[in-house]
Amino acid sequence: MRRRVAVICLGALMLMGTAVYLRLWTIDYSITSGEAQLLRRQFDLASREAMDESAEWRKRYDEEADKARTCSSELAKLKPVSTLLSITIYQSVISHQAVHQRHLIKALNGVGSKKKLEMLQKENAGLIERIETLKLDLEAEKLRCSMRQS
Repeated sequence: MRRRVAVICLGALMLMGTAVYLRLWTIDYSITSGEAQLLRRQFDLASREAMDESAEWRKRYDEEADKARTCSSELAKLKPVSTLLSITIYQSVISHQAVHQRHLIKALNGVGSKKKLEMLQKENAGLIERIETLKLDLEAEKLRCSMRQS
C-alpha cells in the first residue's frame, strides 16, 4: 500500500515538472535589435572600464616593483657600510677598554688587590653599558636604513 502511494506521488510530481518545463519552453525570448545594440554598448563600456582598471593596476604594480628594486639596490650598497660600521664600533670599544684597563692598572699599582678588583669591575660594568648603548645605536641605524627603504 505504501509503495503504491509513493509511486502515485512520484508520477504526479513528474507530470507537474513536465508541465513547468513546457510552460518555460513556450515563453517568447525574442530580443529587438535596439535591445541588442544597447546590450552590445553596455558590454563594450564594461569591457573598456575593465581594461582601464587593469592598466591602472598594472601601472601601480610596476611602480611598486621599481620602488622595491631601488630599495634592494640601496640595501645592497648599505649592507657593507653597515658591516664596516659595526666592526669599527666594536674595534673602538675594544681599544677603549684596553686603554682604560692599562690606565687603571697603572693608577692602582699602590692600592690593594681587592680595591683593584672592585675598581676594575666598576670600570668593566661602565664599558659593558657603553657597548650596549653602541649596540642600540647600531640597531637604530639599521632600522632607520630599513625604514628608508620602505
